[in-house]
Amino acid sequence: MTLYIGREASKLWKRICSETATEINLLLDNWKYLLAGIVFQYIHGLAARGVHYLHRPGPILQDLGFFLLPELGQDKGYISETLFSCVFLSFVLWTFHPFIFKSKMIYTVLVWCRVLAFLVASQFLRIITFYSTQLPGPNYHCREGSKLARLPNPESVLEVLLINFPRGVIYGCGDLIFSSHMIFTLVFVLTYQKYGTRRCIKQLAWLVAVIQSLLIVASRKHYTVDVVVAWYTVNLVVFFIDKKLPELPDRTSGNLPMLLPLSTKDKDSKSKEENQKLLNGNSIDPADWRPRTQVNGKVLEDANGIHIDTALNGA
Repeated sequence: MTLYIGREASKLWKRICSETATEINLLLDNWKYLLAGIVFQYIHGLAARGVHYLHRPGPILQDLGFFLLPELGQDKGYISETLFSCVFLSFVLWTFHPFIFKSKMIYTVLVWCRVLAFLVASQFLRIITFYSTQLPGPNYHCREGSKLARLPNPESVLEVLLINFPRGVIYGCGDLIFSSHMIFTLVFVLTYQKYGTRRCIKQLAWLVAVIQSLLIVASRKHYTVDVVVAWYTVNLVVFFIDKKLPELPDRTSGNLPMLLPLSTKDKDSKSKEENQKLLNGNSIDPADWRPRTQVNGKVLEDANGIHIDTALNGA
């Protein structure tokens, strides 16, 4: 038993080291995209903090979801946040599964490049919408009489830039249309829908997304329109951007090194090699390497290995 555990631990360690080396190479080629996506997460938080200064509490708007769903109450608002945290953590762990498991469908770095692209596009649209019209917040800390419903004018630029994290993020107001929680949830579900392998988990993920939507409305953190707009906007954003991005390499063939994206230097070297082969009269396809004879600037194919004397004699 001890020998078996030691052998499996050794295999796991080798797998982790091999995957780490692969992901580091991908990170060196794609770090700019990841950094840009992470920086935009801060910009999105800064925009949400800024709109809080413009928020003016008022009567809660008439909402169909508020009529249909019973109010959970302020003391049960943690339920939706707990479910969202589980979704977020589960997706993050799944993206790192290639480091542990033998069966691999994705590269961690490349998946997060796509996820951040989806998030940035959706959040950019979200910033435009909640700055276009500020609705009175339905959340408890955004209602009339709450000290957190309105923010006093900032005393310095630094106060705005620090966004009072994490309290300023948790108790924000005014950033309603459309739901940021649903942006993350739907992007994660759609990504797993495409690259995940477990059908039951895919079905469960969609069910969780629906439950998350209902809990957000029942917690009065958003109006129903915020959730509805998120559902069709995020799906459309992912649909169109996914078509523009290059497809992830397939890892099921087992030939991992050949599936890695080529760097610019490698691409130039490969292009020069192919051009040289064409000048020499050779095919780029290795399966088409046949003996060839060059006479008076013309390349003659000799598929059977026998020289064509008629061509040499000018016949």
